Amino acid sequence: MTSAPEAPPDQSGEMSHKQIMAIMLGLMAGMFLAALDQTIVSTALKTIAGDFQSFDKIPWVVTSYMLFATAATPLYGKVSDIFGRRPVFLFSIGVFLIGSVLAGLSQNMTQLIIFRGVQGLGAGGLMPLAFTIISDIVPPRERGKYQGYFGAVFGLSSVIGPLLGGWFTDSINWRWCFYINIPVGIAAIFLVVKYFHVPHTKRKVKIDYVGAALLVAAVCSLLLALEFGNTDGWGSTNILTYFTIAAISTVVFIWWEMRVEEPILPLSIFKNRVVSTTTAVGFVVGFGMFGAIIYVSQYLQIIKGLTATEAGLAIIPMVAGIMLASIGTGQLISRTGKYKGYIVAGTVLLVAAMFLMGTVDENTSMVTFSVYMFVLGLGLGCCMQNLVLAGQNAASVHQLGVVTSTQTFIRQLGGTIGIAIFGTILNGTFIRQVKAPLAAAKPEIDQKVAAAQQLVDAAAAGQVPPGITPDQLEGAKALLAMPDLTAEQLQRLLADSEAIRSIGQVSGTLETGIFQSFVEAMQTVYHWALPIMAAGFLLALFIKQLPMRTGSAHAERMKELAAESAAG
Repeated sequence: MTSAPEAPPDQSGEMSHKQIMAIMLGLMAGMFLAALDQTIVSTALKTIAGDFQSFDKIPWVVTSYMLFATAATPLYGKVSDIFGRRPVFLFSIGVFLIGSVLAGLSQNMTQLIIFRGVQGLGAGGLMPLAFTIISDIVPPRERGKYQGYFGAVFGLSSVIGPLLGGWFTDSINWRWCFYINIPVGIAAIFLVVKYFHVPHTKRKVKIDYVGAALLVAAVCSLLLALEFGNTDGWGSTNILTYFTIAAISTVVFIWWEMRVEEPILPLSIFKNRVVSTTTAVGFVVGFGMFGAIIYVSQYLQIIKGLTATEAGLAIIPMVAGIMLASIGTGQLISRTGKYKGYIVAGTVLLVAAMFLMGTVDENTSMVTFSVYMFVLGLGLGCCMQNLVLAGQNAASVHQLGVVTSTQTFIRQLGGTIGIAIFGTILNGTFIRQVKAPLAAAKPEIDQKVAAAQQLVDAAAAGQVPPGITPDQLEGAKALLAMPDLTAEQLQRLLADSEAIRSIGQVSGTLETGIFQSFVEAMQTVYHWALPIMAAGFLLALFIKQLPMRTGSAHAERMKELAAESAAG
């Protein structure tokens, strides 16, 4: 590796390109940890549940991580504003690595769920702090071209994650899905410790523990309601209780934050028009994007018959779009000093992508599907990092941490809400649509069940018809053991593409009906996502184009300190 200078910034507070890139490697390694973990573990969940014989707890492996990561995200920003980026970022990596080791050593599902929560606690700071540190050391005018690398890391991890997860699970052991984080995390710690030396001016402040507790209570309650609303029922006692706690905690949190001297999330940041509008667009983009893209993998596995690994490879065009747009717009913003046009263009592309995805059906070719995914990737690449850049450029240098983490948190929250609402739409539409083919297939299924019963009865009497193989007899017993199929039961089977395919052996008519019903439901989701993305486009038009600052946040803080010293 080429050695980079260990010296701190010069007297002006600015760093050389070589110093910035050395720090960037550490930040990208940290971001890679968080982005990779979101994709690599999903491919191993079925195997893990099989080893622990605990399929009913699979959702909690994901939920525990999501709860802690999302709830911690807004806290990291404020804490880093107080104590400095370097120790807080190292803490975040350290906690994530501890959680990864413990998750890999888990002996049962309960332990895994707990340790995934520890991972999430660390992961909540990795992405927002990486964006915040870049804002400390790179001027906004030059920041776009560096933040483009982050988009590339995110895209790369989206492809590598499913491939590594599948390979570890099939060829080595699922525990390596967690152990792989260790060398990457150690490299990130080494690079940050060696090269990131930006002085931090400590301030004596009172940490808002009450506000932090109220925020965590509100976020966790809301996320639990959204996560389990589709399975428990939106009107169930548990879900209504979660929503009530979330509403009360939110109201009390706002009341408290408006009165405390050092709020954990200063509501005053939303008085800044650029911060408020970019955060709102981020929420809408997260709502539409995460809520809609989650069903791409299901479509590829159920309709196209791809494996989970193959489905991961099929999204490469989207990843290519993200990388091309994020790096390209970053370079253009650095040259022109303009960001608004690229954000608006990104929302237009996302509207187009939702429209195109709404036309996808069982006859859509993979080439056409890949083009649609590429358009989606271009839209995401134009929007995601540039929304953060615009907010950072408008924010006070003393609030960069809290602004960046709040924007990240709001986008994640939008995605969670989108997943819950679109999930309800998809499930409801599928159940309504599949009832007709289920009724049409009932005579065929009843006939096969009757034949299976005759075969089993004959076998019990020792009179197996000639030509019947043991496999056929076992198949007849399995058919009799299968519960009566209902629309609701078929909806639950959508999570298992192999189970859907096995239904084709019972009734080809029903299998075709399931495919058509799922496509109809997925199209309905994108039809709803279209106006939501259009709302994001309208909000983007209100983003104000400000002159981009030519000095880094650290340099501006040094100037302020020098002015205060001269005045004092």
